[in-house]
Amino acid sequence: MFIFATIMLLLSILWFSLVMIREPRTLWSGASFLFLLLQSAIWLMAVLFMNSERIMANRLMMLLLTLALLVVMVLIAVFPVAFIGVFFWEGIKNIRREGLRPANALSLLFAAGLVIYTLVWPLFMTQIRDVWVFALSVILSLAVMWLLGIFAVFCFSALLNLVHVKKNRGLDQVVVLGSGLMGDQLTPLLKSRVDRGIQVMDRNPGSLLILSGGQGSGEELPEGQAMATYALEQGVDPERIRVEDKSLNTEQNLLYSSQLFAGPATAVVSTRYHVFRALVLARMQGIPAIGYGSKTKWYFTLNAILREYAGYLKLSWKTQLLAIAILSLPVVLLACLSSWG
Repeated sequence: MFIFATIMLLLSILWFSLVMIREPRTLWSGASFLFLLLQSAIWLMAVLFMNSERIMANRLMMLLLTLALLVVMVLIAVFPVAFIGVFFWEGIKNIRREGLRPANALSLLFAAGLVIYTLVWPLFMTQIRDVWVFALSVILSLAVMWLLGIFAVFCFSALLNLVHVKKNRGLDQVVVLGSGLMGDQLTPLLKSRVDRGIQVMDRNPGSLLILSGGQGSGEELPEGQAMATYALEQGVDPERIRVEDKSLNTEQNLLYSSQLFAGPATAVVSTRYHVFRALVLARMQGIPAIGYGSKTKWYFTLNAILREYAGYLKLSWKTQLLAIAILSLPVVLLACLSSWG
């Protein structure tokens, strides 16, 4: 058992390393990391099992392990309630501070949906008598479980793509994505992005700072121009600034900015929750890039992560439908056998 667990742990380390080296801008980065965590836990259990006699003979060690087990069990039991509670609380805060709009209610709706799925939906399923209605309810349950699993992998992938050990990555350009103006002034969120972009540029001597964003509704000038003015006020060398002022969304940010590139080594700077989807879009356009994230308020981040996840599902809807269809196939076959029998 220990040898098998060790081999699986080494394979999981190898898989995770290869994904992060070759192409971390996919969900495989989060999936391989979660698999690595699982195999690490199994390996630790195998180690404990091999040394069970020695551990049982040591009362202090036995007490510590028992306490650790109790803590883990409590955390597992409390986690679902705490998870839902955080989304409820932060959702209410987001609405209070940002206003009651559908886009601001995602955290609250997500928490309410989880409550319905975990408490109400199982009770509903126990009342179903028709084979095909029950099969449909099982398929819906599988779809929800799949999408929740993909959401977890999405979050881990997003976090992993924000981690950079080396400060100087030999970048040719740093692309800062726009996010809207207040008239002709940068919002605090956009200032944070430009500040982060300047920081990354300073750590990579010789790199360009590309400020990307067109003119949206209610804006007095293109975002790229306003961002350039702010960057100059922060003391950035004007020779290192390039402005892209035609784009209206992230896809166009990347497409039009690529026409200003000085070389292949690129960093994309956005708010932390938005970086991963921007990197996915960059990969789809064939742009090799790494991502850096600027800070934002926590209550706003949860809501924004759900928006980003919805955006990712829109990009990958065919893949998600295919996966759910494959998961549903055994349910449909069993329903057919049951109805024919």
